[in-house]
Amino acid sequence: MTAPARPRTSDDLIRAEEPVLAHNYHPLPVVVARAEGTWVEDVEGNRYLDMLAGYSALNFGHRHPALIEAAHRQLDRLTLTSRAFHNDRLAEFAERLAELTGLDMVLPMNTGAEAVESGIKVARKWAYDVKGIPADRATIVVAAENFHGRTTTIVSFSTDETARAGFGPFTPGFRIVPYNDLAALEEAVDDTTAAVLIEPIQGEAGVIIPDDGYLAGVRELTRRAGCLFIADEIQSGLGRTGRTLAVEHEDVVPDVLLLGKALGGGIVPVSAVVARREVLGVLHPGEHGSTFGGNPLAAAVGTAVVELLETGEFQRRAAELGVILRDGLTELAGKGVTGFRSRGLWAGVDVDPALGTGREISERLMREGILVKDTHGSTIRLAPPLTITAEELRSALAALEKVLA
Repeated sequence: MTAPARPRTSDDLIRAEEPVLAHNYHPLPVVVARAEGTWVEDVEGNRYLDMLAGYSALNFGHRHPALIEAAHRQLDRLTLTSRAFHNDRLAEFAERLAELTGLDMVLPMNTGAEAVESGIKVARKWAYDVKGIPADRATIVVAAENFHGRTTTIVSFSTDETARAGFGPFTPGFRIVPYNDLAALEEAVDDTTAAVLIEPIQGEAGVIIPDDGYLAGVRELTRRAGCLFIADEIQSGLGRTGRTLAVEHEDVVPDVLLLGKALGGGIVPVSAVVARREVLGVLHPGEHGSTFGGNPLAAAVGTAVVELLETGEFQRRAAELGVILRDGLTELAGKGVTGFRSRGLWAGVDVDPALGTGREISERLMREGILVKDTHGSTIRLAPPLTITAEELRSALAALEKVLA
């Protein structure tokens, strides 16, 4: 009689990945098997407080009941038609997302990188059809230290050599200027400029928050220049900063909005380009598409996400709990924390390099039952689910204080 197979441990599973998975990630050595709300559990049953929330994909926590219910309900009816046919869920999703963002039309896609690529295509088409830029001459101005994804076009205008090296030749048509520098931006914009593509807060760079007035300045500059303002809110949007959108902190409405991550509720990949009618109206059948973009399951979950945001509860929670996060990090300044930047429930924390790299600090926090992720040297990012409690947030800050002591 054959003995039953021994359950695989975390170490077993990590080793098993090594020969069969491409090594394009360097995860922390934790193997998550279950999750609920703000907590995850590994295969051995150890529990961890999730302070990363899937880089904001899990703004509403793991397995939010309303989102799980919407997914189950739709799974029992219809999951995919492709866009060869209409489906009965897509119109409501588009209507409510447009209303939530104050814009007119929606182009549904799947991943964040797809939303960015789609936004680039739409901006170029608009530049030729509406602005009248000569064919193949359109340029897009972007910011240094940006992170918009890792497809070949997007890494063409990245300043991160890890993302770029070995992937050329690169796509032309982009101009890179320093972030948070309106003078440099104005100098780069000319008659060939189709759009300015900016993250309202640079997430991967370490949660870099621009000076007050920068986003309003970008809006005014693009309006004067007759080009589009594209705001990439894939990480910063949908409640993370205490507002529905980060641009709302300066009462700015972009021409084009890129959304993703939290739009799928941590259940399915959902992204979207949301824009003024004049902009998205330039697309015609056959010029752009996605087999899975706007699928009924994604539309059902996305609609449920919009319903949660329509209440304003999650935006309020991020704003109120963000005060606790900011005050807690202020207390740690000079006690291992050399600097931090926070808005709502989102922070980039610079740790004294003498105490370790960001990776080492993340591993120490993991051993304390707190999951975060590093970026750029000795910086770690904190972005818990917006469902986190004040007590849980304070316990994470206490753990950070402990590992820095």
